[in-house]
Amino acid sequence: MFRKKFLYRSFSTKIIVAFLLVILISTLFISLSFYWESNSILKKNVRESTVQITKQTAESLSFILNVGIDTSDFISSDENIRQAALELNSNTSNDQRRNSEYINTLLNNYVYSNSFVKIVYVLKEEGSGWGSGTFSEARLKKIQLSEQEWVKEAKQKDGELVWQGLQYDDFNGGGINTDLTLPVGRVLKDFDTLNNIGLVQVHLDGRSILNTIEHLKLGKTGKFFVVDKNGMIMIDSNLDSINKKVENPDLYHHIVGNDAVEFEFDANGIPYYGVKQSLSNGWMLVGTVPIHEISGQLDRLQSWIVVSAGVFSLLAIGIGLFIAGRVTQPIRQLSQSMLQVQRGDLKARANVDSSDEIGFLSKQFNEMLFEIVNLMQQVETEQSEKHHAELRAVMHRVHPHFLFNTLSTLRWLIDSNQNERAYHVLSALTHLLEANMGKSGSIIMVEEELDIIRKYLVILELRYEKTFHLALDIEPGTERLLIPRMLLQPVVENAIFHGIVPKNTDGQISIKIHFDDGKLEFLITDDGLGISDDKVKELNDPVTAVEKGKIGIGLRHIFDTLRLYYAHNWKWSISSRSEQGTTVRIIIKNWELTQKN
Repeated sequence: MFRKKFLYRSFSTKIIVAFLLVILISTLFISLSFYWESNSILKKNVRESTVQITKQTAESLSFILNVGIDTSDFISSDENIRQAALELNSNTSNDQRRNSEYINTLLNNYVYSNSFVKIVYVLKEEGSGWGSGTFSEARLKKIQLSEQEWVKEAKQKDGELVWQGLQYDDFNGGGINTDLTLPVGRVLKDFDTLNNIGLVQVHLDGRSILNTIEHLKLGKTGKFFVVDKNGMIMIDSNLDSINKKVENPDLYHHIVGNDAVEFEFDANGIPYYGVKQSLSNGWMLVGTVPIHEISGQLDRLQSWIVVSAGVFSLLAIGIGLFIAGRVTQPIRQLSQSMLQVQRGDLKARANVDSSDEIGFLSKQFNEMLFEIVNLMQQVETEQSEKHHAELRAVMHRVHPHFLFNTLSTLRWLIDSNQNERAYHVLSALTHLLEANMGKSGSIIMVEEELDIIRKYLVILELRYEKTFHLALDIEPGTERLLIPRMLLQPVVENAIFHGIVPKNTDGQISIKIHFDDGKLEFLITDDGLGISDDKVKELNDPVTAVEKGKIGIGLRHIFDTLRLYYAHNWKWSISSRSEQGTTVRIIIKNWELTQKN
């Protein structure tokens, strides 16, 4: 009895008990700290990756939708299409046949020139019209267009776009094997009287759109779908849900009444994680997934930590000081590694040479850090790919605009029976395309950009029978500097079209290039009509002008090019005086650094 009492009160017993309590407390604290930190890091990276994927998908869908918008704009602004719509049923049968052949060919060209445009229609409410592909006028006559909801909405919007949900084409003559499309329509206006003279409907490739969202997976059962601003489902792999309101009221509220990009909601008692991104036409891309599918590994990690802590504590209490001495050092090493990671050093690794639970925990910790580094590298790679995709999109946007203006000149000369001048324009265009599509890629020397401008001026002089003098003041050495392709040509093009041509006189454009103290400066001046003070004020705030749609394709291309290539190391300014011309100044700051980047 005395021996037991002495043992209970002995110093060694107290030290062992105190030491074991310290081990128990420290083990639990380290385990929980590790879990909280890893839980925070992993959840943050998983969600950031999900949001990033959603953003990229939204940009891909917006690109497809913008194709529909651009195609609709081109068709609605085509003078021949509007004239044919006005004269339909009033011309002779031969004229109508020629018009039909021309319009059908034109619409088919729109379809063939873009893989995302499936079908294009120009319709009259009385049941006649034109269409690409297997357009069936017989099926059109069976449909009362004036009773169609999209037609009523198009009339109310008076020229604005009307989007419809994913559906099968009503006017396709291919029988039951009709194409799955996403239609966008509008009324066709007579620009002289502003009267409605018909309807334009562009059908985007629904299969391509579905493939864009079906290839993405959130967990095992998560999915993406698209809704309009009223919460109606417009794009979904389940076609039965199209044009139906989102059923879950909690999800509906987060989509329509909440601006947060990420949110959580309940569905049948199961917590879900949701993410959303706006599309270019006002719709919303929404992704949902049960939370346990993206956090299940964290829950298992938590269980493993708890079990490991319990097992280790029991072993520590059973074996005492011997095990405590062996465990203290590895825990200290792991703690130091965790503190290094907490300070931002993701290269830190726990070098614990042990085969027990702490060694296994150290290995798992190192593997977790390895996965985090890989995840961050993946996000960085995706950001880089997104940046290059934006650069390609900018170039692909301005090229059709540039080529459209040139081909319009050629068509105008042919329509005017000026075949010899048309031949010269075509020859100049050949040389221009040869220069503009060389092997130098999207970055060219200044002298190559100036050569493109000279060739383009040849085409414009042939069209307008005017002389456009090009005065160059190029600082020696700057002609070999590298700049993005088509950086200066849109400015010269705007000067001709909007400044000099309206004066109906010859004109002069001067380009001055200067390099000093790390700054590369371009000064482009014309002697045209000039720009109003209000417009100059708008253009000198390009960010706001882009947001409000107050900037043309050419200047928008220059803005996007400067923004994507040079980040914040650039600025432009525009000055103009009525009847005395316009000056555009573009400055690239820290030019040497931007070339290294």
